[in-house]
This record gives sequence, C-alpha cells and structure tokens, in this order.
Amino acid sequence: MISIKSKSDLAKMRDAGKIAGSALKLAGESIKAGMTTLELDKIIHDYIVKCGATPSFLNYGGFPGSACISINNEVIHGIPRASKIIHEGDIVSVDVGAYYNGFHSDNCATFPCGKISDEAKALLEVTEASLYEGIKMAQVGNRLGDICHAVEEYCSSRGYGIVRNYCGHGIGRNLHEDPEIPNYGKAGHGPRLTAGMTLCIEPMINVKGDGVKVMKDGWTVLTSSGSLSAHFEQEIAITADGPVVLTRP
Repeated sequence: MISIKSKSDLAKMRDAGKIAGSALKLAGESIKAGMTTLELDKIIHDYIVKCGATPSFLNYGGFPGSACISINNEVIHGIPRASKIIHEGDIVSVDVGAYYNGFHSDNCATFPCGKISDEAKALLEVTEASLYEGIKMAQVGNRLGDICHAVEEYCSSRGYGIVRNYCGHGIGRNLHEDPEIPNYGKAGHGPRLTAGMTLCIEPMINVKGDGVKVMKDGWTVLTSSGSLSAHFEQEIAITADGPVVLTRP
C-alpha cells in the first residue's frame, strides 16, 4: 500500500532529507586516494549524529555500516572496511540515509577519486542524467511506469546495462515502502502518481550487461561482467506543482 504524506509529513521529510543530502555532499568532498571506506563511513556517521539524526542504514537488516560504499565494479551495498582502500582513478558510490523526527531519507551519488577514465566519466554522466529523466516524469496523473521507462530508455539507448535485481522504492516512516520502482518498465503502466507520494528513484547502471552477483559477505553486489557500475539516487515528493527533491543539502 502506497502511503500519502501530509504537508506536515513532507516538512519533516525535507528536514531529514537535508541531513542525508548534506552528509552525501560531505562524503563527496572527503574522498581522497589512500583513505579507507571505513574512514569515509566514520565521517558520514559523525556528521549525521551531530545533526541529531540516526544513520538509517546502520544495523538495518544487520548491515554493519552507516553508509553503503561501493567501488568500481561494486554496484551497491558495499560494506565499509578498514582493509578497503580508495585509489586514484576509482569511482566510489556512496549511499546515505538519515532518520530524523520520525522519517527516513535516502540518497546516493557516485564520485570520482581524482582523474578517472573516459569510460567511467561517461558512465557517471549518463547514470546521473537518467535519474533526472526519471524525476521529470514524476508528475501528478502520470503512471509509475513512466518514471521507470524514462530511465530505461535513456540508458539502454546509449548501450548501458540496467540492473534489474534491485530497484528504487517508496520512503517515509519506513526506509523502504511501497511502491517498488524498477529502472525499466512500460510507459503508461503501473499505479497512478498522486500528490503526497514520496519516492526514491535510483538508477543502477553498468557499462556492460545487467547481470549482478552477491559476494560471500552477503551484502556487496558486483557486476557479473566485471565492468564499472554507477548509482545515483534522489528522494522526491510528488506535488501538484511537480516533483520536489527532498534530499537537497
């Protein structure tokens, strides 16, 4: 069941979203060659706590970190580790959520560490652009499939693989709510979009193929092809005046 948020709910979600968005911005500014993903996770954790919030991901389903930090061919759910070092030329996906005043927030971006390859740069540009193609379709009266199709069309027409095993989601008092939001689908299909819906749209895009596999740690998801993967996410509210991004810093 898709929950509809009141104006009061949306105001609280905007506050939570600002914390998650600012934590993500700080993460991007903090990434440097030689640091570990555990060090980056601590920066994120400390910021969220300083804001009076709780990291949404910490202990969620047993996840041991405050952020999911995934490098290069890691798609999502990378566990922060003292043994995992970020190198020059890596691309680093950082997924951050914050729980504040009764509501969750969630956003992600893939950041370059120093100078990256042309292939990686193009992947980041296409993945981020596809997110905003999806957001454009988050209009009252449209169907959920319009969002999904917009992401798929933008990426597949450029030859990229679209991860199908994982998807975006609704959000609110729970971190994951209905509806599920795949990054592929048919325009004009699915639930009708109405004001008060709050959604996390999050393209997960691979250079080659859509196949993925899970590491033995039970969390980290890799591309089956070994190719690079990027992940961008924004949390939005659907309003009568169009989509509003709630995870702005």
